[in-house]
Amino acid sequence: MELLYRSLLQFRDKFVQAAAQYDGISRNNHELQQTIDDYSAFITDANNQRLWAELNPGDVQELHPLVMQLRDISARCVAIMEKYRALKLLHGGDDRHEYFHHIEASIEKEFGSFTVTADSKMLLIGSGAFPMTPLLIAKRTGAEVIGIDIDREAVDLGRKVVERLGPYLPIRLENVPLERLQDIGTVTHIIISSTVSVKYELLDLLHEATQPEVVVAMRYGNGLKALFNYPMEEVDDGKWQLNETTVRPGHVFDVALYRKAPAPAPAREVLR
Repeated sequence: MELLYRSLLQFRDKFVQAAAQYDGISRNNHELQQTIDDYSAFITDANNQRLWAELNPGDVQELHPLVMQLRDISARCVAIMEKYRALKLLHGGDDRHEYFHHIEASIEKEFGSFTVTADSKMLLIGSGAFPMTPLLIAKRTGAEVIGIDIDREAVDLGRKVVERLGPYLPIRLENVPLERLQDIGTVTHIIISSTVSVKYELLDLLHEATQPEVVVAMRYGNGLKALFNYPMEEVDDGKWQLNETTVRPGHVFDVALYRKAPAPAPAREVLR
């Protein structure tokens, strides 16, 4: 417990310091990228996951405030890191780092048995400044992809990245909240990023706004992975059903697939 606690404190302090140094200049990204890569390795280490699983409830409760801090600051730093990566690309360079590898490796199987085709229309909630998911899905499947983010700077950078890497691809990025997305009713597949804190509130909003056959891929993290992702929550089983989960050892987040619950059968009229 003590060793684990010290390690988490060190990561928190490094994240806080690195986030404070963001100034929109790509040359300042090295320390933040290294911290996130180290944190990704820490989260996916099987021995660390075992130690976390063996903590008693009292220890977990004691660590809870630090866990909340780490989850929030690491999410903020991932957003900043994507901005750095976008800036570096736009200024003539690019780096591959471990966190980005985890994201890219997961995209192929994001929807499990629910295939994305050229006839699909996908929405990514929390598209960020370096929209890897829209770029890869649009390129590999031909599907139309919409990305939304509440961070205007991230959307502006994301549009420039798409213009550089895939100007011919059917990708649209918007700086709008979910409830203001006008064509939400035509979307067939949705991904909610793991660092979106209100993702289950958004899932609730999606029930009324989307078509009956929509598939929602929720990126999440439980156990030690919850230090880097918002965890899975219970859903209203009258609205959504958990269709399948993909637990990915060695990756920083897992994926839960949701489908809408079947509408209740109409009550039969009793003949007299």
